[in-house]
Amino acid sequence: MRDMTTPDRNRVQLPGISSRAYEHPADRSALVAMRSLSGFDAVLKRTSGLFSERRLRLMFLASAVRTTDTQFRALYDMGRDSAYILDLHRIPEIYVQQDPKAYAMAIGFDEPFIIVSTGLLDLMDSEELRFVVGHETSHILSGHAVYGTMLAILTRLATRVAWIPLGYIGLRIIVAALEEWQRKAEMSADRGGLLAGQDPDAALRALMKLAGGSRLHEMNIEAFLDQAREYDTAGDVRDGLLKVLNMLGTTHPFAVTRVAELDRWRRDGEYDRVLAGDYPRREDDANARLTDEIKAAANSYRESWAQSQDPFIGVLRDVAEGAVNAGERIFNRFARREN
Repeated sequence: MRDMTTPDRNRVQLPGISSRAYEHPADRSALVAMRSLSGFDAVLKRTSGLFSERRLRLMFLASAVRTTDTQFRALYDMGRDSAYILDLHRIPEIYVQQDPKAYAMAIGFDEPFIIVSTGLLDLMDSEELRFVVGHETSHILSGHAVYGTMLAILTRLATRVAWIPLGYIGLRIIVAALEEWQRKAEMSADRGGLLAGQDPDAALRALMKLAGGSRLHEMNIEAFLDQAREYDTAGDVRDGLLKVLNMLGTTHPFAVTRVAELDRWRRDGEYDRVLAGDYPRREDDANARLTDEIKAAANSYRESWAQSQDPFIGVLRDVAEGAVNAGERIFNRFARREN
């Protein structure tokens, strides 16, 4: 374990911060449920033949470059700084892998580590890269690897039982739910990355670059946010259905959605409240109530649907509200008969 040192810039440290401070409500409710299942992660690690942390670490140790104070020093310092700000007790190792595609990922249960591609290094400036490292560090703090591993297992299993219609359909429903969770987990990590980097403009630029590449002088963040609004409102019910179909099989939200969601979270004041010290502490995680988190997740979806101008979402909202109202009427009718 390396000693933690003060970040190289005047950033606010967040002592004892719980990942609940930045997690999307839908992500947070799932994670609280998982944490309440004592020993679940240990069982998953023992039973999963698809995920060998030790094997993967050895592979990257042999085929990639591990950042140190003498190799990719700037990236090494960003990892140290992110761990310092988010108050991680162990600084994750970072490996640089030769690949022209721009990506980063966090791997592992016991001693998670981060992989960054050379394509990402070439794409991002230093503050944008700091946001990405903070994003991956936030995945580690949240423990997203447990659910991510479960998704990988079930996806592999679904392909093996594809010849059994009902079995495949059942698994695909579960996989679709886990994919929805993972998309929300990415939004959580975006918020955590912003807290680690503490540069909102750089965070939005980084996400925009994942869509448009390195030619930043040809792009504009306000115009990109306009794209997000157009994506939400464009078309009719048919286009709304196509949007849903386009999301099937994906584990990351589309770039315009990520930029819009992160910008909204900041503008709503959550970012400033956390930096001011108003956030849940890790020591209180065991006291988090699952029922409260489920309600928060439901309210989050309800607010999202209410704010959306998508005609298809409007139809779904009307159907859902109609079903609830019908259920209440039936319940009240039976209640009167009982009386």
